[in-house]
Amino acid sequence: MYEDEVSYALKVAEELGVTYAEARYHGRRGLTLTTRNGELLGVGRDLSVGIGIRVLVEGALGFSSTNRLDRASIREAVEDAYRLAKVHAKLMREKIEFGEAKLGRASYRVLERRAFDSMDLSDKVLLLRELWKRVQDSVRESRVVVVTSTLTEYVEEKTVASTDGALVASRVPRLSFNYSFVIATPEKGTIQRRFLYGASGGLELLDEWRPIEAAAEEAARLEGVLLEGRSPPSGEIDVVIGSEIVGLVVHESCGHPSEADRILGREAAQAGMSFIKPGMLGQRIGTELVTVIDDPTIPGSNGFYLYDDEGVPARPRYLYREGLINEHLHNRWTARVFGVESNGAARSMNYRSEPIIRMANTYFKPGDYGFEELLEDVKLGVYLKSYMEWNIDDERWSQRYVGLEAYTIVRGELGEPVRNPVLELTTKGFYGRVDAVGKDLHFYAGTCGKGEPGQGVPVWFGGADLRLRRVKLGVVA
Repeated sequence: MYEDEVSYALKVAEELGVTYAEARYHGRRGLTLTTRNGELLGVGRDLSVGIGIRVLVEGALGFSSTNRLDRASIREAVEDAYRLAKVHAKLMREKIEFGEAKLGRASYRVLERRAFDSMDLSDKVLLLRELWKRVQDSVRESRVVVVTSTLTEYVEEKTVASTDGALVASRVPRLSFNYSFVIATPEKGTIQRRFLYGASGGLELLDEWRPIEAAAEEAARLEGVLLEGRSPPSGEIDVVIGSEIVGLVVHESCGHPSEADRILGREAAQAGMSFIKPGMLGQRIGTELVTVIDDPTIPGSNGFYLYDDEGVPARPRYLYREGLINEHLHNRWTARVFGVESNGAARSMNYRSEPIIRMANTYFKPGDYGFEELLEDVKLGVYLKSYMEWNIDDERWSQRYVGLEAYTIVRGELGEPVRNPVLELTTKGFYGRVDAVGKDLHFYAGTCGKGEPGQGVPVWFGGADLRLRRVKLGVVA
């Protein structure tokens, strides 16, 4: 796992007199297949292998990388990082310091039950082609305009070492399956859906997901929404929010604003700001039913890791706890600023990217209500199962979600489909209206973007269905 190469990078850094250095071998090898309407669009092989080096010199950080793993190239990359740090040090108003942390010396891996090469390439193409046929066969009166599908498989390997004692090697295979389709009629227009499966593991995940069957079943339901959907009820009503939307809400309005670098303003010109300011720990953001957790250690998850890219052990982070702002996401620098210990949130996309504060698997903690119990005392309301589009402001405060599959709730029972309902609330307005939380936890895959240059890392977001009281829904014309 390239321990000699990262050790050599640290040796060079120490010879230069750095305060701190870390070296990370980061390799990714994968395959991507894409089809459109049953036709193969492309097959791509992904190979990204190299070492990223970060050094702390005179209170400034410098980062460099190389995809050449010989000693001369590694030395050159370390010297580049050192020169950058020396230049930056002259411009620093406040010097960067890293907080003390428990650092790992470990090796771990995720084991596949079915290796990626256990299935022929031709059979993978046939799987994607079958999606086109099954979605077409699932609709009765409308026309399937387009179906696209993508299968991606890759293995990510890392060895992270630092001058203060970290040495962690890992191997994590990940699989994802993405589909999208558009259904249309001349009278009712179109409805479209995009969905992503993703997790750590091998091809056994396809048996668990059943993506072909799931896409066909969903297309049939969405045709019903397209043909029969009505506008949502007017006035203030109760709304049951499906776990897919709940997961998106907590990712965007809890996870991102809880990133400590964003709270300190580092992301303002890149990915936005945060309504959370230093000193807001303990302030109320929602009802006592609101607990949001970010946990990298969930086995099989899309955002799985046991140690972050600074070598710090991962653990569950309780960002909102019983309605209070409880904890931020930290790396070793922000932990020092806030006077706490890093909770292992430093992640990087590849060897060319520096570790920055990221989410992993963010979810709304389940409660004890069954789905029928969430509905039973709703006289008139709406169940929003999935979403079509969303947006949120730079501070992650004002947000808007357009429902895709949705139904009326009449006297505790699901009724007719609702088309294009709009949920528009502030962050506190959302969490402050939660009065019941379901007991069934579901996760959804995504790629979370952040940084400059931009980085995308695999994540899960999720939760259980929950109920909001006294909400006024809009509608997309």
